[in-house]
Amino acid sequence: MKKIFSLHNIYFALIIRIGILLLLFTLCRILFYTFNAAYFSLNFGTFFSVLFYGLRFDISVIVLVNVFYIFFQVLPFNFRSNKTYQFILELIFYITNAVALFLNCIDLVFFRYVFRRTTFDIVKSTFIGDDFSTMFWKYVSDFWYIFLIWVGLIILMIVLYKKTKRVLTLKNRTLKQHISALLVFVFSLGFSIVLFRGGFQLRPISLVTAGEYTTADNVPLIINTPFSIYSTAKMQKLSEINYFSEQQATNYFDPIKKASKENQPFRKLNVVIIIVESLSKEYIGSLNKDLAEKQYTGYTPFLDSLIAHSLCFDQCFANSKRSIEGIPCILSGLPSLMDDAYLTSVFSGNKINSLPLLLKNYGYSSLFFHGGKNGTLNFDAYAKMAGFEKYYGKDEYNNDADYDGKWGIFDEEFLTYSAKIMNNTPNPFISVVYTLSSHHPYTIPKKYKGKFNKGALEIHESIMYTDYSLKQFFNTCSHFSWFDSTLFVITADHSSINGTEFYQNNAGSYAVPLIFYMRNSNLSGINHEISQQTDILPSILDYLNFNEKYVTFGTSAFDSAAEHFSVSYHNSVYQIIKDSFLLEFNGQKSLALYNIAEDKLLKNDLLYKNNNKRTYLENFIKAFIQSYNSRMIKNKLTDSNE
Repeated sequence: MKKIFSLHNIYFALIIRIGILLLLFTLCRILFYTFNAAYFSLNFGTFFSVLFYGLRFDISVIVLVNVFYIFFQVLPFNFRSNKTYQFILELIFYITNAVALFLNCIDLVFFRYVFRRTTFDIVKSTFIGDDFSTMFWKYVSDFWYIFLIWVGLIILMIVLYKKTKRVLTLKNRTLKQHISALLVFVFSLGFSIVLFRGGFQLRPISLVTAGEYTTADNVPLIINTPFSIYSTAKMQKLSEINYFSEQQATNYFDPIKKASKENQPFRKLNVVIIIVESLSKEYIGSLNKDLAEKQYTGYTPFLDSLIAHSLCFDQCFANSKRSIEGIPCILSGLPSLMDDAYLTSVFSGNKINSLPLLLKNYGYSSLFFHGGKNGTLNFDAYAKMAGFEKYYGKDEYNNDADYDGKWGIFDEEFLTYSAKIMNNTPNPFISVVYTLSSHHPYTIPKKYKGKFNKGALEIHESIMYTDYSLKQFFNTCSHFSWFDSTLFVITADHSSINGTEFYQNNAGSYAVPLIFYMRNSNLSGINHEISQQTDILPSILDYLNFNEKYVTFGTSAFDSAAEHFSVSYHNSVYQIIKDSFLLEFNGQKSLALYNIAEDKLLKNDLLYKNNNKRTYLENFIKAFIQSYNSRMIKNKLTDSNE
């Protein structure tokens, strides 16, 4: 085939090949938007500005991925024209860039589950336990079209590369030519460093830089996945921050808590915390009566019936997007404000608070149930660190007849098993029961095929199966003597894929249920206060009249005098929801402010229209970050000395 370029200049050929990669990365960005358009708020002009500014991040990572290729192409020696030498460099070009393109392709579908580009800690946690080897081929079969797209991009890369091949012979160079080649070599390396840094500014570009060009929710569209992984791998995990003096920070936010009702006798109630995999608030019909679809009934008939006899917080928000982050939030009152999940971070050895540790001196037994393979996401290691006396997983269940073939034991059987174990446990006890069937690939037992409504999203059928399993669990527990003296707390580890506009924005995509149930108690009604996962630990302790001081980054939902809020960290942006407002803050400045009570779809940015509220929320989140970083770095997550 006739070459479309006649390239006798190796430097020009190199520039053209970098241009090919920029084209491929831009195609990946367009595909990324196409697959996840519901998440982003873009008009035609904004979309093209995103494509333009995204080039800065693409160039940076392309230089990084091709550093060896570039170096050996511009070496000022004659042997670089050798055919074997060029063939080896060509293979290096294909292999390294195929990996980069593969990472971009992964997020075409993975993004819809975590609403951010893949980060380094996600890569690390993927290989915890043996789930990766089990699930890999399942993902290949479910998302086969992603692999076809990837192969198509590789073929396009190879075809375009071969059209830039050139014939170059270097013989009998003069001294002047040698000096020129050496100077070009030095210039090429220096210029590559500038491109990798993203310019001549003091610091190299980072994830935070992307926030300068667009709103926080569009940041994943500007960056690319290899850049996200590299940036989060090299980041300092946390740094000491001093926005305020220690006393000033405490005036805004104080992590030291105790029961709101002093001098009340401790109540030795059993506590069962049920963490439902991927249970978005959107799936619960009784919490979505205002949805436009008048016939909307949701996918949780049992939970709907339970909510009618429970105290339910309908403005609860998860502190994170992933299971590995949600567990410490719920059980230790510890939000995820790092790019690394706590369980895979350098701080994972820190001493932490947890419900079992705080209640141990009150005679509580403690059990952790998760039907997944032992070792999944370090849950068993966390349970041990958090003071749980016994851990029950797939190994302890010891009956592969109920194995779903992917993650672990089906919910119905494992929940019934958990109830029976609890029945043989001395009172009082605290138990965590973590479901798993509503996780991709959303497998349900063959005997229930066709029984549940498949709904509009692939997760809906499995949510209905899990809801049915919870019904069987409660039916079993209700016949045990300890049932009437047990506080049940039901929430989600994180939200999941959603189908309506509110649940796809930066507020609704974190919305999860928070339900407190105890038979024959005064726990009833719908509470509209803002709450979060980290409120669960202090709320339980408050309900039990636990009157000792402890450290938590949440607030008791039962304390009417407390300030109620929700904090999360996503795409290098902190988010606080408080007093019906949502503020986005990047650690240096506020990015956006919305009144979510009046503007649920976050269309009207009030950042420069309500200075008082912006300043107050900004000071609050600064104090929160300062306390979190300081206590994490100094290993003072349990230090309640004032």
